[in-house]
Amino acid sequence: MRFIAVILVLITSLSDARAACNFDIEVGDSLVFSINEMSVESTCETVNITLSHTGSLPVEAMGHNWVLSKESEYQAIAMAGMSTGVVGNYLPDGDERIIAATKLVGGGEETSLSFSIANLDSSQAYAFFCSFPGHWGVMKGVFKIV
Repeated sequence: MRFIAVILVLITSLSDARAACNFDIEVGDSLVFSINEMSVESTCETVNITLSHTGSLPVEAMGHNWVLSKESEYQAIAMAGMSTGVVGNYLPDGDERIIAATKLVGGGEETSLSFSIANLDSSQAYAFFCSFPGHWGVMKGVFKIV
């Protein structure tokens, strides 16, 4: 029986370490995503992101979103989006550097997004981040295609 339990733990660990197409990400009333690296299978036709704000602060005070861009462009996108405010999700309208983005959510809210990675290059460095002013400097992670 103990052997079976060990095998189940190993299988669970391996499946957690594998790349995926679907991601559930939590954020709260702090500046932290529940994950800091995403490994996406190159065979995914669609990547699905669900962003859940588990905190209680409103979107105007502690809003969060999930934005994907090339790593080299995320800072410029965040800076350009500052003037758009909550209504514009702190993202520049029509900016082609944005690969995918959710809307901003506040405490108790959830949003989701589906997008294709067909035009992304697995050798390119990508980053996901929150574009809320002051958040993007620390709320950032690595997005890999494997």
